[in-house]
Amino acid sequence: MSEGARAVARGWRGIPHRVFDVFRDLAQSSPSRFAILVYIFLILIFTALYSLPIASADGQVLNFADALFTAVSTICVTGLTTVNMATQWSPLGHVIIFLGTQIGAMGVLTLASILGLVISRRLGLRAKLMAASDTNPLRTHGGPVNESQTVQLGQIGQLLRTVALSTLVIEGVVAILLYPGMLFSGIQWNVALWEAPFYAGMAFTNTGFTPNAEGVGAFADNYWVLTVLMGGVFLGSIGFPVIFALRKELWHMRRWPLHTKLTLITTTALFFLGGFVFLALEYNNPATFGSMDAAETTMQSFFLSAMTRSGGFAIMDMTDLNGSSLIVAMMLMFVGGGSASTAGGIKVTTLAVIALAVWSEAKGRTSNQVFGRRIPSDVLRVALSVLAWGSTIVAVSTVVILQITKADVAYVLFDVISGFATVGLSTGLTETLPDAAKYVLAITIVMGRVGTVTLAAAVAATSRSQLYSLPVERPIVG
Repeated sequence: MSEGARAVARGWRGIPHRVFDVFRDLAQSSPSRFAILVYIFLILIFTALYSLPIASADGQVLNFADALFTAVSTICVTGLTTVNMATQWSPLGHVIIFLGTQIGAMGVLTLASILGLVISRRLGLRAKLMAASDTNPLRTHGGPVNESQTVQLGQIGQLLRTVALSTLVIEGVVAILLYPGMLFSGIQWNVALWEAPFYAGMAFTNTGFTPNAEGVGAFADNYWVLTVLMGGVFLGSIGFPVIFALRKELWHMRRWPLHTKLTLITTTALFFLGGFVFLALEYNNPATFGSMDAAETTMQSFFLSAMTRSGGFAIMDMTDLNGSSLIVAMMLMFVGGGSASTAGGIKVTTLAVIALAVWSEAKGRTSNQVFGRRIPSDVLRVALSVLAWGSTIVAVSTVVILQITKADVAYVLFDVISGFATVGLSTGLTETLPDAAKYVLAITIVMGRVGTVTLAAAVAATSRSQLYSLPVERPIVG
């Protein structure tokens, strides 16, 4: 071989190392942007997988818009779909969906941290900061942060192990509990061996995909299955930092971090509040609860409340709900679940911080206080920013899709909020969207899943400190 040929060969062999160095430098210089790129990369991979003929039941290549939307919905653990999930996919396609939701459930920054660990072969400070920002988005901003409220940097290795272990254990337990209930509902034992872990995975990841044509409606009268599914959705929606804290201090409530207390209290309160509201609004609706007895009505109302918090499983047609119930469902979906969880939305802690600030202002307090702790003002600013950005994303997406489809505004708004909050409930509009609207909704899902705080941190990659202060002037507010 000539000297020139050997030089070319060495150049080709050096390409993987140069690519490796580029990714490593990007992970170190801008963890948030690196995490977003990881998500985009995974979406493209799964788009290609869904486009394979062997992934479809009919052996045909799936339309690109549908393949991309399904990939986005899978990796972002959303549950919205433009195809029939029960009939579109082959057994291999269902396996790909299951694996995609497991990958997406780990969270964008936690997943990027694991990849960064693989790249660097050790979890360095920057990788720890990146993983920590998934448990506490305030680390992407300047300002004081009380580390005891979430997971400290030195515990990130434990958190990553908790993510993997809790996912495996919880989904395994949920699958075991679901199996006898499915047999009781008439599902064949060999079919239940696959559907039980599939439903367990979709419950814990808060995705809501179903492998059977009837969906959860096949278990509408099986309270055991419905209760187990609600339990799986709840555990997935409270967030890995909460699971991590409960694993350490389950029986010592006073030692729980403030984040854990706020998440559990707000989640529980919204669950019961939503259940009672749906019960009051729908008890005389003949299309929903009007023909049911008291026990069935109560179960269905609380199941609906749990699923609007990001679960995505649906027994009844959303279009049968009263308009008032649709509004309540949109509110619950927009709030979503806990931070660093498989749920979406603006997060329950965001709602809690804003509500506490309003209460403190009404009481005339100069600071935001709860459980003997003071919440810094920068936390409130981040909460208000998340609320504003989330509302803006939903509003812009709704207007664009309305212009494209000319559909009913209530149905468009419902599906857009469901996509932004990665819930998966639908009025049936998503399946009828033209390709242009599918792309818009897919972008909305990605922005909702990646998180408004992470997205803002990625755009503003650098933070600058201001060493001077400007004169104060108070505008009139209200």
